[in-house]
Amino acid sequence: VLKGFDLVGPKFGDLVRQARAMTAEREITVYCWRGGMRSGILSWVLGLAGFNVTLLKGGYKAYRTRVLEILQQPRKVVIVGGKTGSGKTELLEGLLAKGEQVIDLEALVNHKGSAFGALGQPPQPTVEQFENELARLWETMDPNRILWLENESRSIGKVKVNDAVYELMRTAPVIEVNVSVTRRKKRILEDYGTFSKPELEECTSRLKKRLGGLRLQEALNALEENRMSDWLDVLLQYYDKTYGHGNDLRSLGSIHTIDWPDDVSPANIAAAFIERAAQL
Repeated sequence: VLKGFDLVGPKFGDLVRQARAMTAEREITVYCWRGGMRSGILSWVLGLAGFNVTLLKGGYKAYRTRVLEILQQPRKVVIVGGKTGSGKTELLEGLLAKGEQVIDLEALVNHKGSAFGALGQPPQPTVEQFENELARLWETMDPNRILWLENESRSIGKVKVNDAVYELMRTAPVIEVNVSVTRRKKRILEDYGTFSKPELEECTSRLKKRLGGLRLQEALNALEENRMSDWLDVLLQYYDKTYGHGNDLRSLGSIHTIDWPDDVSPANIAAAFIERAAQL
């Protein structure tokens, strides 16, 4: 069959070779924009060449329509809140370990949500790919159970959160973890202290418009002189103010706070979050 394709349609032969390189199991899904002639012909060609072919009905256009429909579906969302360095990702992991429904948006977009969030991360996906992956997870979540999401801005790095999901996040109740500044600074330094000084300087400089020239220079001087605690003091002043402003825009009474003492494990705090959520 491959020889026949070489003689009659060299392009068909190349396509078969490419497909063979993609999957040794000979299982392949084919789609085009509307699920029309192009994908139909390719399915026929690959079928003759011994592949088990699945054709996406309606093409990518229909798939994207379905993705956006899924993201419109309501869920019982509760937001995990807390200032920068509070350990919200650890909390999500603790909730997941206890069998709770959790979607880590920052993990999906390869970004930790701040000016430093791309450090050490793979490239971010496109907005479409993020929505596709989110819809895949969203559809698996039981609408009758709580779905935990971290408190996020509309954009996480360069990736914008879907409007319907973001509106749900902004109107959902928030359980906020309250952590000491000392512990927050320790966690931030553990996460970012291993990166080079030029990398940290570049990320800090991105905050120029928000910090102002004087505060930015203060932060850069502290970084240059290895005064990491002073550097963090400047940054946290900005991030805490921004976080507070975001909370001010939420409905009155929608934010509930739980203290996280330094000697309490993420598992125990996760249990406290589950208990509090059951009361909301």
